[in-house]
Amino acid sequence: MSKIGIGVLSYAHGHVNAYSAEIKGFEDAELISVWDDNLERGKANADNFGAAFKPHLEDVLDDPAIELVIIASETNKHADLTVAACAAGKNVILQKPMALSMADCDRIIEAVDRNGVWFSLAFQMRFDPANIRMKQLIDDGSVGRVGVLRRRHCIPVLFSEAFCTGPSKWHIDPEANMGMWMDDASHATDFMYWMLGEPVSVVAEIDNILTHVAADDTGCALYRFRNGELGILLNSSVTWAGENTTEIYGDHGVVIQNYGDGPALTIAPPPGAVAVKYYDSQAPERGWQDQGIPIPAGHGVRIQAVASNLIKAYKAGKPTVTAREGKISTGMILGAYRAAREGRRVELPL
Repeated sequence: MSKIGIGVLSYAHGHVNAYSAEIKGFEDAELISVWDDNLERGKANADNFGAAFKPHLEDVLDDPAIELVIIASETNKHADLTVAACAAGKNVILQKPMALSMADCDRIIEAVDRNGVWFSLAFQMRFDPANIRMKQLIDDGSVGRVGVLRRRHCIPVLFSEAFCTGPSKWHIDPEANMGMWMDDASHATDFMYWMLGEPVSVVAEIDNILTHVAADDTGCALYRFRNGELGILLNSSVTWAGENTTEIYGDHGVVIQNYGDGPALTIAPPPGAVAVKYYDSQAPERGWQDQGIPIPAGHGVRIQAVASNLIKAYKAGKPTVTAREGKISTGMILGAYRAAREGRRVELPL
């Protein structure tokens, strides 16, 4: 069986290091070459993962041995690199968020369509067993009609001097990444879209609350969905610890998830902790029903699962998150920014 030839375009986003480490052990795929506009970063990672470093982008894109590229550059470079990769006939895995503007999302969609390539975004929350179980409980009617879905998705990175001054500092550059709400809340907007469909409006507050090192450090958005559901998204880059991650309240049942984001996994859960539990209003005597989902050892477990799941999706010809879906989650982020900036409800899609 021939292996899928993979090229990496930029190691700016740290998640691609985990993908590359996993790919080294795959029997059906191999990392062939690396390009990075940061030569030192690119060479170091190519050596680390046993790939060839290519100083020119076309050296990767013109190589017939490469059929799939992983793009993990700074966010403001996503559209240009994706358009170039698609034009070269390469299939694409793109790191989140998709882009910093709706126009760049449209450029990516047009390039994917025009060149007929396979494309998927790398949203690890879709591969998480807890999230998959919660979606099943919604889709199979166990929850009934959803009234409220609340998701807390937090990290502590803006408290880290190493993050803010080291190789990851581009994350806090407004030109490269807009803001931390754009960078990190995009996981949760895709999660909400996956669970409930496309929202119709948003109101929000996004600002620097505890720090002033980035364009923003905390945001809370209230989305209204097509069937009337409310989606509450709390995203903060200045959260040391936590437990409760997701709450889903329906007219038939309730689902609670704990230990579902980085801060919740930095401290060992207490004995008997449950990842996902369900309450059935038709069987109250059963109380909270443990759904049997293991609590991961750390947030990195979810990131490590991306490569194998996306390679599987690629081989099946079925993207996990399409370019059009990526535009929806980006629009949810940009809509929240507009709502916070203008102090009003913003209709979606933008």
